[in-house]
Amino acid sequence: MLPDEVKNAIQSAYRQILESKSLTPRYGQRLMIAEIAKSLGQIEVAAVNGADEDDDEPGPGEDNGGPICVIEAGTGTGKTLAYVLGTLPVAKYMNKTVILATATVALQEQVTLKDLPDIKRHCDLDFTYTLAKGRGRYLCLTKLDMLLQGNDSLNAMADLYGEVIAAPNAHSLVLYEQMFRKINSGDWHGDRDDWENLLSDQEWSPVTVDNGQCVGQKCSNFSNCCFYQAREEVQKADCVVANHDLVLADLALGGGVILPAPQDSIYIFDEAHHLPLKSNNHFASFTRIKASLGAIDQWRKTLGKLGGDSVLEENRTLKRELPALEDTLEMAEMRLNEIWPLCEQVLADAVPDRQGDNAPQHAFELGLVPDHLREIAETLNTQYTRLASLFQELGNELKTNLEQGQSLESRQRAEYWFPLIGSMTARAAASQKLWQQFSRVDTPGQAPWARWLGLNDQGGNIDISISCSPVLAATTLQENLWRLCAGAVLTSATLSALGNFDVLKMRAGLPERTEYHRIASPFDYAKAARFTVPKLNCDPGKSAEHTEAIIQLLPKVLDKSEAALMLFSSRRQMQDVLAGLDKSWREIILCQDDYQKAQLLMFHKQRIDKGDPSIIFGLASFAEGVDLPGKYCKHVLIAKIPFAVPNDPIEATLAQWIERQGGNPFMTLSVPEAAFKLVQATGRLLRNETDTGRITLFDERIVSKFYGASIMASLPPYTREIFPASLVVNN
Repeated sequence: MLPDEVKNAIQSAYRQILESKSLTPRYGQRLMIAEIAKSLGQIEVAAVNGADEDDDEPGPGEDNGGPICVIEAGTGTGKTLAYVLGTLPVAKYMNKTVILATATVALQEQVTLKDLPDIKRHCDLDFTYTLAKGRGRYLCLTKLDMLLQGNDSLNAMADLYGEVIAAPNAHSLVLYEQMFRKINSGDWHGDRDDWENLLSDQEWSPVTVDNGQCVGQKCSNFSNCCFYQAREEVQKADCVVANHDLVLADLALGGGVILPAPQDSIYIFDEAHHLPLKSNNHFASFTRIKASLGAIDQWRKTLGKLGGDSVLEENRTLKRELPALEDTLEMAEMRLNEIWPLCEQVLADAVPDRQGDNAPQHAFELGLVPDHLREIAETLNTQYTRLASLFQELGNELKTNLEQGQSLESRQRAEYWFPLIGSMTARAAASQKLWQQFSRVDTPGQAPWARWLGLNDQGGNIDISISCSPVLAATTLQENLWRLCAGAVLTSATLSALGNFDVLKMRAGLPERTEYHRIASPFDYAKAARFTVPKLNCDPGKSAEHTEAIIQLLPKVLDKSEAALMLFSSRRQMQDVLAGLDKSWREIILCQDDYQKAQLLMFHKQRIDKGDPSIIFGLASFAEGVDLPGKYCKHVLIAKIPFAVPNDPIEATLAQWIERQGGNPFMTLSVPEAAFKLVQATGRLLRNETDTGRITLFDERIVSKFYGASIMASLPPYTREIFPASLVVNN
């Protein structure tokens, strides 16, 4: 139960913002604030008063996590203001940090640079906030020093890093000198995104490090480190703005490494429908066999150079463990050479991946790897576990040398060597994770992991990839987030499918204590938009016939005076439709294949501003997150109901498991998720309350198939026009 002081703070802030900005109260927004505050008010009093840290961590199988509130809030609700006002005052009273996670870095910056300052400016709510980014977005002062110290240092870097880092050319050297001056003057704080010009990966990668390459407090530049100074701000702020990837990276490291600990945090996940997939990606693993063999060969050379470095004091760990290291490297190499032909044989019978690069791919049914492959994988797991451990020991000894080396030169050489050994440790640990998951037998009754092989051709260099991934984020999110966090809010304009949250609950593993709410958009859909289904007289599954029908109808459906967005599920169909249209139409179409997304949207808006016709052809990435309000989009066209790609290894394994449990994967997964994606796609039309326009779906299955009615019912209540006489394809 929330005390009156918190309720009053929320109500006062909301009232002040409305008055200051001359806004009208929105029912949905007020309801969202109330539901969030009410849910988070259930956080245990012990968390407020400060329970012992030992009590914060649940035991195995326990679930002591805080309240979770899922809110689907339609476009126009004003979600950002609602979740900030509903969460921040509660969190401050509870002595918790708010971690506000967006789906992308761009949204993250919008919240930090626009939304939060605006809220703070227009009310007396007192809070601090900061933007959190990963280590790779910050400059490493030690690397910058090495690049600028001259020939001796550059030669040392070339010797240590080989092809990883090359000596800078004249242009890069000027850039790095400019960075050095701006750091020293305080005009720049080492954040890549704050640099005055766009930095390419080629320019940036030499001056940044990953977690394995950083020596932390033992670094000679630690007191001035750009990353650690930014992280210090993260630990102090009332609200930390991150993105889903950074939150999941922190959780994968155990939580509390990059961001405040889960038990001390209330999470807000905006665009929360992305969370399960992003979670799967973070807990998945991947390797390539020949690339792994190449790494082993490089490791041998590196260890030989390290052992022969006369400047370092005697490397006791390396000399003691070198024979064991060589044996382990040899065993791993032998096993990799053994598993190659076995994987090659499996892939010989595989079919090309039509949705990808036409490379053969094989997903093991229900994720079950054959015993002869699994046994080799178990051995590789053992070898890479040993390698990661030994590399870690070497790294620890180098850290000791950094502090206790008897000469300055010795300490500097240890600092030079540590990042390379750190990279070896990280790569060995990643390989160990892959082989452990590939050889693991899944727990009966639980969703399996997907395990698959792929054949990769990089300019004639053939390699075999091995991948593992959870099929559901349920277990990983339950273990790493839901059972630990003080509380969480998940929100988006679209979270439910077919009128319920079953798919989200299954994929994200949301616990039984979760509360679900749906808040309708304030838009008058029936008045603002018309939803039309032409009569194509063909099955969209017959690609050639369906494509020809679209080509025939488009000139009748489109109006050159209206800006339009056409969405395709298949790149091939998008290209074929474009090629089949008359030249006069092709000249006004901007195709996703021809431009970067931001560039394409800019060109489209420029055309519309000049009064010229413009139509966008795009794939799935244009079906969400694209904001084309008012005159920039008056017509959304959708080629077909967006069913998932059938040969995705993760989805295929999940479908097999659901079927094995007695379920129907088509009705459990395919139909709800297609409905979800269709709602998102149609949502590109109405971006504010004054927008109007048309939606056309070239897929009559929404009318003719047994599942079509449920998909149609899940759409907003647009005015519907089914099979108009003017839009019929004559076969």
